[in-house]
Amino acid sequence: MSALTITTIQTQLYWEDKAANLQMLEEKIQSLRQPTHVMVLPEMFSTGFSMKPELLAERMDGETVGWMKRIAAQKKIIVTGSIMIEEEGHYYNRMIWMLPNGELAFYDKRHLFANSDEDQHYTAGKKRCIVSVNGWKIHLMVCYDLRFPVWARQQYNEAGYEYDLLICVANWPNKRSNAWKTLLQARAIENQCYVAGVNRVGNDANDLHYSGDSMVIDPLGAVLYHKENDEDVFTIQLDKQPMVEIREKLPFWKEADGFNIFL
Repeated sequence: MSALTITTIQTQLYWEDKAANLQMLEEKIQSLRQPTHVMVLPEMFSTGFSMKPELLAERMDGETVGWMKRIAAQKKIIVTGSIMIEEEGHYYNRMIWMLPNGELAFYDKRHLFANSDEDQHYTAGKKRCIVSVNGWKIHLMVCYDLRFPVWARQQYNEAGYEYDLLICVANWPNKRSNAWKTLLQARAIENQCYVAGVNRVGNDANDLHYSGDSMVIDPLGAVLYHKENDEDVFTIQLDKQPMVEIREKLPFWKEADGFNIFL
């Protein structure tokens, strides 16, 4: 049964400085010697969590998407993380899933963080995005989405589980780090899937401190990886067989409530 290798990058970010962030991240990625399938970067990895998309957003043929395309091709990996995107007069906090062949998928953040006025600058996404690689189905989410369990909830049916791994990229401040860690574990347990949460560290221009607390969690909620405060590039292989055995032994989906999401 296929395994999936992912690499997470927990890093400080240069505030609203695309060139500096892309150079820094490229150095970290190029230094990686271990093989990996997916490289996961934090939310708004090229700018930090800025509310200036009018000045900083780019189009899908812009510099940062081009950078992701080049890195993915050079390293023969998938690169994912979120950036500011402008499209038809709207701004999106968009998570890009860039394949080595230049093809891509994307997810627009559904839940915008009103406490930081994100909803005043960006447009909410209207659909989930589940991608696949190496026999694994992967659900993409961004930061505040993590607080809304229905958005992440597996739609169980006889055809099988919707996804095997949930990836959530974030700029989640330290003052709410307990919620971040608890919610990552909760999403893994309730959906019987692996979860990878990738956050940033350091301080931003709004005097917010980020402790990182990037984590990888197994389908029973056990923490396979956790890094607090320090920058870190971490690679882990996820095995599907233990997850399959858990799902077969504990088929909770049979008692799950049906529901609809209204947008």
